Amino acid sequence: MSAHLQPTGSAYFIAKETEVAETHTLSVLVDNEPGVLARVIGLFSGRGYNIESLTVSETEHQAHLSRITIVTRGTPHVLDQIKNQLERLVPVHRVVDLTVRAGTLGHDRPVERELALVKVHGSGDHRVEALRLADAFRASVIDANIDHFVFEITGKSSKIEQFIAIMKPLGLIEVCRTGIAAMNRGPQGM
Repeated sequence: MSAHLQPTGSAYFIAKETEVAETHTLSVLVDNEPGVLARVIGLFSGRGYNIESLTVSETEHQAHLSRITIVTRGTPHVLDQIKNQLERLVPVHRVVDLTVRAGTLGHDRPVERELALVKVHGSGDHRVEALRLADAFRASVIDANIDHFVFEITGKSSKIEQFIAIMKPLGLIEVCRTGIAAMNRGPQGM
């Protein structure tokens, strides 16, 4: 085997060459107990799967359940492996591929939103321009003084990416993003 064809240790290497990588959003209902998130992340890192976005929060306090939303990328074969391996973890109650479910419901994607805090220098002409652009993007000023702003923006990841790109030349200082929260349209739950 030549050096450039050697396995990398990643599960992506075993994918059929004809399969195209896709981005999927998975929703995983788990027990809210110590170590569960580490086990889920360990499953991904141990097999060379990448996590593009990860959010987790307790969703059912009385039942002690948390919902983990994971955005990952892989071929259909790799995505099936991920789902099957997640379902085998003991604290996992349910795994739903929101991307596949959205397709069966006649939608392109599930409803996906992200929140970001964006700190920008704010003085002179750049101050006025930053406020004007923030208004156009429906970003809220949540902290301000004479030399900077902190904006809060919620929306699709692409909207947040655009806002960050526009703020760079105006003096972008710092960005903090939550990761994607997602669910499907329609009256059914997870």
